[in-house]
Amino acid sequence: MDSKYNIVGLDLRYEDYNDLLRRILTAALPNHNNCANYPQLNYWDAEFFNLHQVKFFQQSNINEQFAIVELANRSLLEESYFIEKAGIGYMAKMVLLAETVEERILYGLFTADEATHLHQISQFLPEMEVTSTDDPFLHLLSEVVESTDKTVLLFVLQVVLEGWGLSHYRRLAKECRYPVLTELFSSFLQSESRHHATGSTLFNQITVSTFSQTTILDVLAQFLFMVQVGPQSVLAAVEQVKGHLTRSQKIQILEELDTETHSGMRLQILRSLMGIKSAQSILQTLEERGAFQPLPAYQCV
Repeated sequence: MDSKYNIVGLDLRYEDYNDLLRRILTAALPNHNNCANYPQLNYWDAEFFNLHQVKFFQQSNINEQFAIVELANRSLLEESYFIEKAGIGYMAKMVLLAETVEERILYGLFTADEATHLHQISQFLPEMEVTSTDDPFLHLLSEVVESTDKTVLLFVLQVVLEGWGLSHYRRLAKECRYPVLTELFSSFLQSESRHHATGSTLFNQITVSTFSQTTILDVLAQFLFMVQVGPQSVLAAVEQVKGHLTRSQKIQILEELDTETHSGMRLQILRSLMGIKSAQSILQTLEERGAFQPLPAYQCV
């Protein structure tokens, strides 16, 4: 079996027929009786995605509007689902790469955090028809988790992405329309903060080699470009419901979504996360490449 299936785990299937294993799992997980599945995906409203500013959305009938918002919601939740799914594999890998007993214990606890988060998020998604994803960010994440370079793993996944996750989950919690899901994302923050702090502490103790720095720069350049091009998942939701969009229509929608402000805020948060002392040359190189500048709408399609 390909190692990606073992480590990253994005394509791991569910085993519905093993009732005994499922009962043991249920008993082992924290009790969250109030996390029953919701029948519809409307946890965040149109304004959360800036869809209320989009003429295509305004001119759509109520059913189309509902479908667009539902698709945008699903994309957001599926991204969190797959990130936590990959996180289990990543933390388990770091247990094996640990160089001290304290590290091994911490990463063992972090693996349990990610497993619990995955289970909890899955309660708010409809039954998953597929276990794989074609999201480019998640494929990039998979490639990084497969790396054997601990320096790359620590900086990209724990310093940058776990740090970003703190800001992301905080916003999801604040603007969610369902109190139970708000409470869930809020509950993630303490453990995500520990994950981020551990990554920063361990990374600051490492001398970054030229090879590791080159790899980090390559990965982050790809990731930052995905942020620079704006809310592509929201644009995709509009196109899926409304049908094929021309390039000029896509540009108009991205302009109405205020793509430069959307991306600019996220890029500045990411830039601040990379400002730790051991990463100054990485930050400087990315700045020189213009990686923290949001792109205008016409460059995003």
